[in-house]
Amino acid sequence: MSLLPRSSPAVSIESSASGAEMPDAEPLGAEASGPEFSAAERTQLLTLAHQAIVSALEPGPKKPDLPLDPPTAHLAELRGVFTSLYLGGALRGCVGYVFPTTPLYRAVAETACAAAFEDARFDPVKLDEASRLQIELSVLSPPRPILADAVEVGRHGLLISASGLRGLLLPQVPVERGWNRITFLEQTCRKAALPLDAWQKGATLEAFTAEVFGESSG
Repeated sequence: MSLLPRSSPAVSIESSASGAEMPDAEPLGAEASGPEFSAAERTQLLTLAHQAIVSALEPGPKKPDLPLDPPTAHLAELRGVFTSLYLGGALRGCVGYVFPTTPLYRAVAETACAAAFEDARFDPVKLDEASRLQIELSVLSPPRPILADAVEVGRHGLLISASGLRGLLLPQVPVERGWNRITFLEQTCRKAALPLDAWQKGATLEAFTAEVFGESSG
């Protein structure tokens, strides 16, 4: 599979990453009512993620490129997205783009391949595993500054940055692990390799929401 060079750094969900600081932004607003992505769009994106992985695994030096032109204007919007892979109910890889610098359709293909082959916590996905993967996508809103007291478990994902380090946790993580707000803030600091109380000592705290969908969750 041939993909153009990435315009956004891929970030493992368990890793910290460094980069340029975000410009000033308006406070995080209210969520839109109802899902943003239709059932057909969700199917298109999940199918694309599978196709990207399988295409990369197919043998032969002259494989045709997977078309990455977005089929609709909505899927051409610049969005951050994380692709999570599961095999037998266990995490098999999770990589994403935090910032909206890449068209969503292309970002899904790129992060699916990165999750399958570049997540350092796991061996690369093998061809006999590809058909058994379950894929979950988390499409992110742009990160916005937020006060620690305003963080809502189950609604917000968090991005914390300080001293050239960044850590990110998706909104579903504290729910799955039974964390309260303080633990969520501390664990986001830990992902950035920052002290657990960095959120109280000048680190930049940003929040985002995510529309999460996958083959197991519908």
